[in-house]
Amino acid sequence: MNACAAAAYETADKELNVFYFQIQQRLAGDTEALIRLRDAQRAWIGFRDAECAFESSGVAGGSVYPMILSSCRARLTDSRVEDFRYYLDCEEGDLSCPLPPAMK
Repeated sequence: MNACAAAAYETADKELNVFYFQIQQRLAGDTEALIRLRDAQRAWIGFRDAECAFESSGVAGGSVYPMILSSCRARLTDSRVEDFRYYLDCEEGDLSCPLPPAMK
C-alpha cells in the first residue's frame, strides 16, 4: 500500500511538472509573471508539505505513515493540477485568467 501511494504521488507530481512547464511557456517573455508563478508555486509546495505533515501526524512513526503522507501529497497535487488545467484552458476574455491566450 505504501508503494502504491508513493507511485500515485509520483504520477501526480510528474503531471504537475508538465503543466507547470506549459504555463511557463505561455508566460515566456513576461518576467514579472514568471516570478509570480514561481513564488506562488513555492508557497503552494510549502502549504502542501505542511498540510500533509499535519494530516499524517496522527500516524507518525507508524508503518502506515508513508501511505498517509503520500496519499495526502497525491490528493493535493491532483488539486493543483486541476488549477493549472484551468489556467491553461480559460477562454479568451476571461479577466480572471493569469495567462495570455494560447497561440493558435
